[in-house]
Amino acid sequence: MLRAAPFIKRIGELKFRHNCSLQLAELFLTEMTKIFGASEILGILLTSEVVLEAASRGVFEIVDLCLKYFPELLWNINFVEKLEKEIVEGRHVELRRLLIGHNAVRCFADNDPSEGMTKLNTLIKWSPRCISPDVSGAAFLLQRELQWFQAIYVVASSYKWLKFQMHTKTPWEIFVERRKELFKEAEQWMKDTSTSSSLVATLIITIAFAAAFTVPGGNNDSMGIPIFLNKGSFMVFAVADGFALLSSVIATLMFLTILTSRYTIEDFLHSLPRKMVMGLTFLMLSLASMLVAFSSALTIILSERFKWIYIPITSLAASPIVLFAILQLPLYIEMVESTFWPRLYRPIKLWK
Repeated sequence: MLRAAPFIKRIGELKFRHNCSLQLAELFLTEMTKIFGASEILGILLTSEVVLEAASRGVFEIVDLCLKYFPELLWNINFVEKLEKEIVEGRHVELRRLLIGHNAVRCFADNDPSEGMTKLNTLIKWSPRCISPDVSGAAFLLQRELQWFQAIYVVASSYKWLKFQMHTKTPWEIFVERRKELFKEAEQWMKDTSTSSSLVATLIITIAFAAAFTVPGGNNDSMGIPIFLNKGSFMVFAVADGFALLSSVIATLMFLTILTSRYTIEDFLHSLPRKMVMGLTFLMLSLASMLVAFSSALTIILSERFKWIYIPITSLAASPIVLFAILQLPLYIEMVESTFWPRLYRPIKLWK
């Protein structure tokens, strides 16, 4: 009899409890609606703050379920303002996408002066609730904050009105002032990461350049042509080594561009994250290509004596790639998505 590993069993049990809780909540709403009527349940949801509490904790499923059964909740302006406040304070991206999907964009783009101060205070304040576990590094956390600011304050006239009323600073100036520490951490994180990564890329350039002139098996003394030129493994080695060299050069240029950047806070929205993602992408490609070149070189040297040598070599070369996929790939995907296709701007499709 097969037994699941302990951590797989825990994940399964957690998922089962999650589904049961969601089904119980859905059953409760359905049965209570039949007993008391939709209008009374709607009033309870508006006065009990159950939905607002779920939104405060980022429980997407409960909010989605309540809006699915009672879309009339979004007709109450006071409720919508409170719901928006909880979503913005907790930086709950999926809940904002849900509201956009329910055609509640006006909640985030409303240009009514009477609501300007409330939205300003909600957005610009900084607290531990703003830190998301799916963000890799301080630079991408600052990027997420800038995306929130851009998503909510999309109308320039609101800036002018708030500055006129407050007689001190614009929302942008207050936003930047309250994130000085985060900005310093983001700048230091970007510089440290670029320095370390450029060092690795430089080492790969050195190794790949040297390997191009010291090919496996050596060259023919009279012609200077590689001895194993006609072997398929040699062509794999040549292509992989060349690709590793070019990729590492591009990665180094990207990291040097980051190191020489002017480092304004606006650069952390698009410019610096894109360069970092591209630099890391080419660095990983160069590492993978270097492993392929190393494996093909060993195969060329040892295949004459050990015909089966390519099997363990391939397995060993693939192990670092598998290890990276397990440890870093989720954060890397989140980094790429946040930079090139941020979820914050994409509404959830309610009807497919």
